Amino acid sequence: MKRFFFSRRLAWIIPVASLLAGASSAVLVSTIEQYTQAETSSEKLLADSLPSESNSAPDAANVAPNSGSKSNQDLDSSEQSEPAENQATESFLLPNGRPRLSPLPAPAETWECEVAVVGGSLGGVAAASHAMKTGAKTCLIELSPWMGGQISSQGVSAVDESRNMLQRNNFSPSWQSFKDFILQQPVKLPAWTGITAPLTVAQINSCWVGRLCFPPQVGAVAAQEWLKQAAQFSTSSKWSTFTAFKGAEFDPSGRFITAIYAVRRSPRESGYVPQGRPSVELATWYAWEDDATFRKTPIRLQPPPGKRMLVIDATDTGEVVGWAKVPLRVGSESKETTGEVHAAAFDNPECTQAFTFPFAMGIRADGGQSIKTLEYVQSFYAREEHMRVYTLENTPMFRGQSFFNYRRMISLTGSDPFYGSPVPNDITLVNWTQGNDWNWMNPPLILTPEKLMQTGQYQNWGGGVSMRAMRHAENHALMFARWLLERPPEPGLPLAYLAGIDSPMGTVSGLSMLPYIREGRRILGRPAYGQSEFMLRESDLREDMEGRNLTPTVIGVTHYDIDIHGCRYRNWEQTGEAVKASVKEYYIRPVQIPLESLIPQGVDNLLVGGKAIAATHIATALTRIHHGEWTIGSAAGVTAGWLANQQPDLQPADIVPQGKMPQLQQYLIEQGLRLEW
Repeated sequence: MKRFFFSRRLAWIIPVASLLAGASSAVLVSTIEQYTQAETSSEKLLADSLPSESNSAPDAANVAPNSGSKSNQDLDSSEQSEPAENQATESFLLPNGRPRLSPLPAPAETWECEVAVVGGSLGGVAAASHAMKTGAKTCLIELSPWMGGQISSQGVSAVDESRNMLQRNNFSPSWQSFKDFILQQPVKLPAWTGITAPLTVAQINSCWVGRLCFPPQVGAVAAQEWLKQAAQFSTSSKWSTFTAFKGAEFDPSGRFITAIYAVRRSPRESGYVPQGRPSVELATWYAWEDDATFRKTPIRLQPPPGKRMLVIDATDTGEVVGWAKVPLRVGSESKETTGEVHAAAFDNPECTQAFTFPFAMGIRADGGQSIKTLEYVQSFYAREEHMRVYTLENTPMFRGQSFFNYRRMISLTGSDPFYGSPVPNDITLVNWTQGNDWNWMNPPLILTPEKLMQTGQYQNWGGGVSMRAMRHAENHALMFARWLLERPPEPGLPLAYLAGIDSPMGTVSGLSMLPYIREGRRILGRPAYGQSEFMLRESDLREDMEGRNLTPTVIGVTHYDIDIHGCRYRNWEQTGEAVKASVKEYYIRPVQIPLESLIPQGVDNLLVGGKAIAATHIATALTRIHHGEWTIGSAAGVTAGWLANQQPDLQPADIVPQGKMPQLQQYLIEQGLRLEW
């Protein structure tokens, strides 16, 4: 964590028994009026979207309640099944070495794309918008209902930036323009505030984590409108939310992606609202088949006739590179592996940084409704185990530089976030290290190649993450909300947990649609700068270490703390975490992102446009922040567009050897990127 001093009814049906067993049911919201009868009160209906784990068969079958078992003994039932075809052979691979998709429905839609961006994360929005601005015919698909990743569906709509860069005002024109655009966006307050007057982000923005905080839905709208503006330069471009990546097609050599496969889901009910329980929802989001909630449309993304397609993986977990078996790393690396001074004692692919389900709380008297709702939440792990983690670290709740003001997303008075207090109807975003961070690796979030094989995801991709880890994190966040509500109240400042169909997170549960992912899969780069497999590493970040001059191939600069939200096992077994690597930005040099960090091994028309760049576990703790992700995505989009329009026969990996880097760097600057401090 970084701190700056600056008459119809809710008619959804949730089979609770199925949810308890981990089934993939989804909420159907068709109307908006609450029940009036006591036995069908709104808080009970909402609670039904918060399934208990305590009776879940997979959990109960695999872990004793007080055991300290490691993750290999702590699997979802879905993660234990191993398709017969994989038990003795590798028949799931095609002759070109890439996975064989099965099933593979005939596409109902075919999109032609010169640049295909997979993942509408913050980096994905940057990549697609910049690719369109180059004139390239661009396609973008996003799993969730909202574009924007961190600033929308993941609920981190509180922009955390380098204090040094803020003081120097040396952000790229691209990033600064996008922030200015967000400030202009209209804000619609929840109906319970009684405030209908039009407001903009600039009028309600007052937090102290940084200089820009706003509701996640505003981030989604801003991302969507930003794409629309960019599409003026490439009118045949298209994008889609509600669309899951399902795999790809390669040429016979296995080195060129010739098609991307995806499935778009269309809610059957016009009032559909996500549950905010991806542990329950993701299975149906990724499935090819229609179900009670969605109609499904298989889509194929392919190059226009006579052209190639550049693909950008902008997913936060590295879905494309993970599915395609691209050389990569997951988790923490040892000093022996990376040579980093503060690296861990041993490699641990289970040790990715903590992930988080943010939520919103408001100054509102709700008659105790929200705490009644949260009392229904149960977890497989005892509540006391969760409670031991929660603390505000002597941070006041409301007064001055407070917990509430830290990521306050709506301030009706604009009170000073360092000295003032919130007022009724103010709303804050909760993303707190000793609160809703989930760092337990029982089980780890990111499925390893072995787990992907066991679960058949190479044939039928389902996201590549552990649903059980998701469930634990969801419940950990919900119980933190309850813990906050159970604190002694302060006069005039009643606190409420904001859930339901008009929650700021856009979900019934009140949790973000997807978790904030700090770290997923990370590619291994090609030979460069003295490494046989290039990785941005600790010494490239720190002033007090001898790093490398990456100026010859720099495509962007960024800056921040090395801010590791570390992992742990339930029984406190050694983790392989780089526990001594975190350091404040005072010790950080201007960080150069080189082109080589975007180019994976083995696939010649693929770039990375987000968190999956070639960077170590330690380095990723810096590059993952909003500005870093935007910088990476922007560079990937501009590079792909430049190749499509100006260098049709040049591959990304040939830019440097063929002496084209100065041309690309000049074009990056012309497109609004910054390459110097």
